[in-house]
Amino acid sequence: MIQKPALSSSDAKTILEAAQHEAQANNWHVSIAVCDEGGHLLAFTRMDSANIASAAISQSKAHTAVLMKKETRLVEEMINQGRTAFVSAPALQGMLEGGVPIFAGGFCVGAVGVSGVQAAQDAQIAAAGIAALTLT
Repeated sequence: MIQKPALSSSDAKTILEAAQHEAQANNWHVSIAVCDEGGHLLAFTRMDSANIASAAISQSKAHTAVLMKKETRLVEEMINQGRTAFVSAPALQGMLEGGVPIFAGGFCVGAVGVSGVQAAQDAQIAAAGIAALTLT
């Protein structure tokens, strides 16, 4: 039997609050999604004035990051470098920078997806959320 860590609802709240703090500190209006290892939503917020579409996009980025076990920036780069057939991959829609996986104990335990500002800023917000956790 494989035993592995998992995100708790408290962890998801910690991530969400830290990510939202990073966005607010920069006056960025975004949507932030935290998902578990299966890509299922654990926590979410769409900040005031965030683009409505950012709600769905942030969740898709988190889902893609956890399924791929890599930052969505790397998926986007792969496509931009010519592997365009990858855009038809099933169950992957958020193939834009801003999705960041969460690793603990050598396992991918979830991901954060952010949408609403420039791609690198989305990723910055996600990374700030993850940094608020104590991971092993």
